[in-house]
Amino acid sequence: MTLVVGLGNILMGDEGVGVHAVRALEKLTLPDGVELLDGGTGGFTLLEPLQSAARIVLIDAADDGNPIGTVTRTEPRFARDYPPTLTAHDVGVKDLLDVFHIQGGGGNVTLYAITIDPKQPISMDLSPIAAAAMRSAVLMIVEELKAVARATAASVALPQAHCNPNQTVPACS
Repeated sequence: MTLVVGLGNILMGDEGVGVHAVRALEKLTLPDGVELLDGGTGGFTLLEPLQSAARIVLIDAADDGNPIGTVTRTEPRFARDYPPTLTAHDVGVKDLLDVFHIQGGGGNVTLYAITIDPKQPISMDLSPIAAAAMRSAVLMIVEELKAVARATAASVALPQAHCNPNQTVPACS
């Protein structure tokens, strides 16, 4: 199962971009085996759902020095692999990922970080730049989920035919 987790605090404007992305994904048709989770501001309550997933996609806001609205896809394994600064839940998500891997969580983790301006007024709405970046991230994630589903379907072993090689044209059943 692939678990897509949107992180962030929707009361803090663009900081909630990950949660807004999961809500946008909920309105789309996704491949079988994809579950969506509003992870809010993270924390160790997310450990159990992460541990039950074979593949994890995290969507979060970042204050990483990139231009505002940049969508960055990475495959972090430990806290040091995250962008230099994630916003309000910086320590919690990084610690969560470390504990996940230390406890044997072997799921493939992908992070979609959306660069925001952390200096914003309190709002439940995304800025136009963050909203556009969120839509881009959603499209990227949907394409990735579809590609994984296609690859998984292609790797399903087909039953082997039984052929008689002694015939001029082997008869197979």
